Amino acid sequence: MEDRQGYTLSEAARILSTSEGALRQRIRRGTLESYKENDRVYVYLPHTDTVHDDMHTPESQTLISEIQARVALLEQELERAHERDRETRRLLAAALERIPPQLEAPSEPQESPETATEDSPTPQEPRRGFWARLFGG
Repeated sequence: MEDRQGYTLSEAARILSTSEGALRQRIRRGTLESYKENDRVYVYLPHTDTVHDDMHTPESQTLISEIQARVALLEQELERAHERDRETRRLLAAALERIPPQLEAPSEPQESPETATEDSPTPQEPRRGFWARLFGG
């Protein structure tokens, strides 16, 4: 039993989840073995017992395992980022607790005091200038 199997170009493209043009390029570069029969191009793919529903397992499994490893790495990075965020929030809360509370604004606005002083003019008395006050004029 051979360890490879011939597929038409369209079948191989579907199995490998790529385009026929990409397979033709691989044939030109010599990275994919092929043959022509009755004006039809066939490519050799490794034969496995687990080819089901146009799914080529060796390359698909490699791709799936790479994706799973990448997902696991990204999940770890995300968990580390969440942990950093939690630590940052904890430190910020602790720092905010140490800041003394600011004086609260009065609930009612205070009125300015209207008590008359000696230097301030009364409504009956006109305001005197500095020299007049100094020399008693």
